[in-house]
Amino acid sequence: MKGMKESLPVFAAFLAGLLFGAGGLVPSWLLAPWLPMALLSVLVFLAGVGLGAGDDLPQLLHGFHLRMLLLPLCTVVGSLLFSAAGVWLFAGRGLTDCLAVGSGFGYYSLSSVLIAEMKSATLGADGAAELATVALVANVAREMIALLFLPLFARWGGRLAPISVAGINSMDVCLPMIVRCTGDRQVVPQALLHGVVLEVSVPVLIAAFC
Repeated sequence: MKGMKESLPVFAAFLAGLLFGAGGLVPSWLLAPWLPMALLSVLVFLAGVGLGAGDDLPQLLHGFHLRMLLLPLCTVVGSLLFSAAGVWLFAGRGLTDCLAVGSGFGYYSLSSVLIAEMKSATLGADGAAELATVALVANVAREMIALLFLPLFARWGGRLAPISVAGINSMDVCLPMIVRCTGDRQVVPQALLHGVVLEVSVPVLIAAFC
């Protein structure tokens, strides 16, 4: 119940934005393409300020170890195995298409663009655009699920579960909430490394499956 209560403000903000957007009540300046990146930069800056102001920053920096690469590896394998199930859920979609969609790891902007470009040669412009849209929705959904339910994942799966669920967003959008819901600042090096490794993996895996 505590985890759900912590997620309610995020869900309420998302729902309010959805209603305002659908109702045409949003001023044009809120739709500027640069605004989400600017707000994200402010969020990441505040997260950095919070970490830098702590007395345990040197300890956090010394917390990087090679074994921490096991978590992003498990995230990649688990995400691809789950994505492979799409072969049975979506008729007409091959295994490589489903794996390409799952290789976004929450990076919806890059994954959809790459898929649209790389699949146009085999699926045609319309088919590639459709698959790119699926990738966009799937990866946006992953980010929303992470933002809304990270406290529950931390409670049920332990301190590393929220990092894995967040995917690439463990290093930026979801980082402040990961620290808060786990109550452990020592997860920061793992969350940052996890996000960086996944970010590098996205174009490589999508290119391989496309």
